Amino acid sequence: MMNTSKLAQVLAFSAIATLAAPQAWAAGAHGDEHAGASPIGMPGNAAGATRTVEITMSDNYFEPETVSVKQGETIRFVVKNTGEFVHEFNIGTAAMHANHQKEMIMMVEHGALESDKINHQMMKMDMGGGKMMGHNDPNSVLLEPGKSGEVIWTFSKTSDIEFACNVPGHYDAGMMGRVRFK
Repeated sequence: MMNTSKLAQVLAFSAIATLAAPQAWAAGAHGDEHAGASPIGMPGNAAGATRTVEITMSDNYFEPETVSVKQGETIRFVVKNTGEFVHEFNIGTAAMHANHQKEMIMMVEHGALESDKINHQMMKMDMGGGKMMGHNDPNSVLLEPGKSGEVIWTFSKTSDIEFACNVPGHYDAGMMGRVRFK
């Protein structure tokens, strides 16, 4: 039996996905606004990482909420989801997150993403126009409750960068953090 708080969050998750449905098809291919076409930096490699930063995702917040980096620094982010819901750690600008939120809504609409699990078979399915939702971008990791992952990233620009969860409703609830340049 689902507790009242969890049921309310599941209903809110579904409502947001449904209300935003008309915008979802305008998102384009998953990955259009990600790593290769952006001012946020580029994928790094583990051997080049100058340090490891542990990120904990819980239900609608990150710990820590701010990460300080140097231009050109490569960071290995070890990310753990300690919440009850699926969460994402995604490095990008506010505009990139807004576009990615539309893609995440599409994932919900197609059954690839549920409030507390990822349907990996549905992630392989065509979401329209030959677009797959593998969610394997190098600047992002999508995790079910209790799971861990990592992102290795080189911050080559000092633009306004955030890390955020773009699961429908989570960013709007404040699940984002700042990347500050030293």
